[in-house]
Amino acid sequence: MRVFKELGQYSSLLYQALRSSTEFGTYRKNLFQELVKVGYDSIPIIILVGVFTGSVMTLQSAYQLESAFIPLSTIGAIVSQSILIELAAVISGLVLAGKVGARVATELGTMRVSEQIDALESMGFNSVSFLVVPRVLAGILMFPVIYIVAGVCGLGGGLLAGYFSGQVPVADFLEGARMYFYPWDVAFGIVKSFVFGFIITSIACYKGYFATGGAEGVGNSTTQATVLGCIYILLADFLLAALLL
Repeated sequence: MRVFKELGQYSSLLYQALRSSTEFGTYRKNLFQELVKVGYDSIPIIILVGVFTGSVMTLQSAYQLESAFIPLSTIGAIVSQSILIELAAVISGLVLAGKVGARVATELGTMRVSEQIDALESMGFNSVSFLVVPRVLAGILMFPVIYIVAGVCGLGGGLLAGYFSGQVPVADFLEGARMYFYPWDVAFGIVKSFVFGFIITSIACYKGYFATGGAEGVGNSTTQATVLGCIYILLADFLLAALLL
């Protein structure tokens, strides 16, 4: 019964958020603040994750494909396709489920248990429009940007790792990446990042908005938002791959 209750609350919150999305004047200021928090503030960790992911992919691929019969350009093809189709979106989503999802759930949970949300409602504010809509919109709008940054940094990290380790010359890496580059791979990654952005922020908003039980309840809501965000990212990744590839 608890599952159905939570599913009903989550659906109701999304419905209210959808209806409130036309009240742009209510959440305009918060939206710009959230775009900065979700996007700009996440860039440093995404660059770090992207560079190291691409670097490890190159070194491991070179180790596994060490053969005189396999051209070195194959490594560039494997790394570029893996980054663009899967790793840039999924790893970024999992990292940001912890960073962005935890922050959103903590902020809203603290406001709920300290009765700030009740105070907004008593003053006539639409709390869903003011608090939930800008956070979900920021996730949907900024995660594709984050995916692109992660993809570029992953390819750059892979190329540099191959060059400095002496495993893959730059020309061979680029040749492989160009030969097996398909625009649909990038489009697929962007579609996934839209979905992941919605999943992370909507679940975090739901867990924070309905938090109960004081500081301990806020901690539990934050943990649940992070764990559920990661689980549903992996589930959505599987479903999108099954449907679109």
